[in-house]
Amino acid sequence: MYSTFKRILIGKPRKSADIEGEKLGKLKALAVLSSDALSSVAYGTEQILLVLIAAGAAALWYSVPISMAVLGLLVILIISYRQTIFAYPSGGGAYIVAKDNLGRAPSLVAGGSLLVDYILTVAVSSSAGTDAITSAFPSLHEHRIAIALVMIIFLTIMNLRGVTESATVLAVPIYLFVVAIFVLIISGVFHYVVYGGGAAASHLEAAASNVSLFLVLKAFSSGCSALTGVEAVSNAIPNFRDPAPRNAAATLMMMGIILGSMFIGISLLAFWYGVRPSATETVISQIAATTFGRSTMYYLIQGATALILFLAANTAYSAFPLLAFMLAKDKFMPHMFMVRGDRLGYSNGIIFLSVMSAVLVIAFHGNTENLIPLYAVGVFIPFTLSQLGMMLRWLKHKPAGWTVKLAINTVGMLTTMSITLIFIFTKFSQVWVVFIFLPIVLYLFTQINRHYNNTAEQLRVNLDSELVIKGNTVIIPVAGLTKVVANTISYAKTISDQVVAVYVGFDDESIAKMERKWERWNPGIRLVTIKSSYRSIIGPLRKFIDTVQWKKGKEDHITVVIPQFVTKHWWENILHNQTSLLIRAYLINYKDVIVTTVPFHLNK
Repeated sequence: MYSTFKRILIGKPRKSADIEGEKLGKLKALAVLSSDALSSVAYGTEQILLVLIAAGAAALWYSVPISMAVLGLLVILIISYRQTIFAYPSGGGAYIVAKDNLGRAPSLVAGGSLLVDYILTVAVSSSAGTDAITSAFPSLHEHRIAIALVMIIFLTIMNLRGVTESATVLAVPIYLFVVAIFVLIISGVFHYVVYGGGAAASHLEAAASNVSLFLVLKAFSSGCSALTGVEAVSNAIPNFRDPAPRNAAATLMMMGIILGSMFIGISLLAFWYGVRPSATETVISQIAATTFGRSTMYYLIQGATALILFLAANTAYSAFPLLAFMLAKDKFMPHMFMVRGDRLGYSNGIIFLSVMSAVLVIAFHGNTENLIPLYAVGVFIPFTLSQLGMMLRWLKHKPAGWTVKLAINTVGMLTTMSITLIFIFTKFSQVWVVFIFLPIVLYLFTQINRHYNNTAEQLRVNLDSELVIKGNTVIIPVAGLTKVVANTISYAKTISDQVVAVYVGFDDESIAKMERKWERWNPGIRLVTIKSSYRSIIGPLRKFIDTVQWKKGKEDHITVVIPQFVTKHWWENILHNQTSLLIRAYLINYKDVIVTTVPFHLNK
């Protein structure tokens, strides 16, 4: 039943040889890896306005120069990450750059920040998509958490089906959003030229005297949330078809041009129309309503916006598993993140990402505004470390034209570092959690790495040493004389000549009865009976094993062979004692004891 349900959800397993078929071309990669960055158009301008409105409507004029500054930073980041793509064609982005140039600690900070950022990406995207839906249908506002969780489940299933399949399905709504926004911008500009807009421009003089530098910097840092997701292309270069670096660079440039054009267009329209941030209606909803009214086109734009906000999470589903794979390969995350699933994707990474993001959505009650500052800080820390790492790389290797490359990354590093500091100082009340959560993540990385190193050290075989063959003493816990016990004794005799059965009784009568039956049956092995005054089976059995170990020392292995019958139907297990499972669970952690189970299957 489970297997059938799994096949329906994610499809038939694929051969390892089909991995090349999972590579992406530029257009599909643009849809999958740029959805996060492109979706930020839906809330980037709004985040600027939310800060400026604190100084009054007149202050909204500053949204235009702030948006221009954000656009300038976008250009710097696109050029910088294009250099990273060609310098590190194996992917990994900030983590690999920091690892190669800055060392272990900075690389773990970059990797940990990005992992947290991708989890926040899914949470923010699903929450923001829900906001777009509830703007058009206010009656659904009370169900925003359930809507967000349903979308996370949908994206999880799509990505478990494979990269190419999810790209094919998800590319349509993403390109629909791009077309819809450009239609909105062009129509909005035409509407403004013909009919005029709001009164925002008339407040220029008042705005200049009412807004502090602190507020402008805070608004700028909020607007920089529109740049999250820019790094995803450099992280996921292995997902591209050959020549992967060239295709990745072209995709990055296309993303930058589209993102920059849409962001500045929405910011200008918001200013021209005098749009003010609202708790119940998004900025894009207000612009579309002013331009088209509550017409079919309005609902088409809202629908496309909701879709892109939901699907922005797909960038994280592409990048998180790859980054988790690289960290697991370096022994900083569990090795399960290195395993490919039935459809050749890193399924464990996908599922882990979904679970953690769902927890965040529930914890923050689907409130996008509370999540975005954490989201932005999580990505600007790796931005800064990546730029610094590239600076050191150019200084170390000095390839042709390295001075220009160094200058680009220097400007990028200083800018992203400044924005990170602005975020911390202006929104500390919202981002302080990063300073607790990130050290915990780094601590987990180091503990996992220590465990793997210790395990490797203890398991490593000296190829020059001679293998020592030990004997084997087999102990069989028995509860009575049954075919299950007979089957287990038959097996035990094939692995050792030293086999002993142990019966733990609770009173003298049951012990005497067992001894008489055993003597009559005579299976060819000795029976040891133990009386348990406290009705415990595991305690007396453990003491007996200790006695055997003390007598044998290190000369023999001690193997506990547990008889167990398996019912025909799973629910029938509830009707029986699970003593064998308890014994196995306890002894599996018992030092120098081998535990094995011999199943006996019931036919009816």
